[in-house]
Order: sequence, then structure tokens, then C-alpha cells
Amino acid sequence: MFGFPMNMDDAVIRPLESQKIRRLHPCNYDHRRELKKLNHSILASFLDLLDILIKCPESPRRQEKLEDITLLFIHMHHLVNEFRPHQARETLRVMLEMQKRQRIETAERFQRHLDQALDVLQQAAQTLPDESQLELMNHLLIPQQDTLRGEEIPKDTDISGCSIKDKLMCDIIDAM
Repeated sequence: MFGFPMNMDDAVIRPLESQKIRRLHPCNYDHRRELKKLNHSILASFLDLLDILIKCPESPRRQEKLEDITLLFIHMHHLVNEFRPHQARETLRVMLEMQKRQRIETAERFQRHLDQALDVLQQAAQTLPDESQLELMNHLLIPQQDTLRGEEIPKDTDISGCSIKDKLMCDIIDAM
């Protein structure tokens, strides 16, 4: 970066001193104020460089100004990179809040659909006929004679031809 080798295994933001770069700002500083200072210094150095190039392009001061501007840009880049963990943390927080909101909305929609399904089931259960109505319907719908054999069906049997008492006994045994 900026002509200096960079190892990917190093810390995310290495101190300037470990990169053999002279520090221009104090260790404890206000990022905003230092960035403004660096911005003004870069602008002033650029104007100085233009002045040097206009008056004497072959002057050795031209190379010194270029080195100064490079150092200022390295410092500005370093200060901006120090904000990256804060930015990543904030981005992650916003993403997690969005996911939480989406999950809550999905859960609410699911709950509404569940409530609607329960209402439909309750209405269906209420419209089902009770046992006395079923017996009445069975007697009306089932002929009392076996039409294929011409035999009469005994009154104590159901549709399948099983005795009602036998069916009750089977239900009692199954319930045990």
C-alpha cells in the first residue's frame, strides 16, 4: 500500500510506527479534527507544489513536497481505516435489527394464519351434526333390507353389518 509491502496476517490496523512511518498527530486525538487538519495540509502542500512547479520545475523542493503529500495521504488513509471497525460494527447492528424485524413480522403473519386456521376448524366443528342427528340420518339413509340378498338387516347392527354391542365392546377394549 502506497509503495510499502503489507502482510495479510498482521493486525487489521497496524500502528504507523510499526510500518516505519513518522506519526504526525498525537496518540490521543479527535479523529474529526485531525482529518480536517490533514485535509487542509494536503491542500496547502498541493498548492505549494503547484507554485514550485510553476516557478522552478527542476527544483529539489519538488521531490520534498511530493514526499510530504504522500506522508499526509498515508496518515489520512490510516485515520479513515481506524473508523472501519466502528463502521463494520454499526453495519452489523443495523443488519441484525433488520433480520429481527423481518422475523417478528414473519412470526406475526404466521400467528395470523394460525388464528385463521383455528377459526375455520372451530366453525367446521360447530357445523358437524351431533350423534342423535347421525343416528336419525343413518335410519333414513340405510334401507332396512339387504337389497342384494333380499334379507332384512337387524336393527341392532350398523352400516358395516357389525352388531352395535360388538362395536361398543371393541371400543372399550381399545380404550384400555
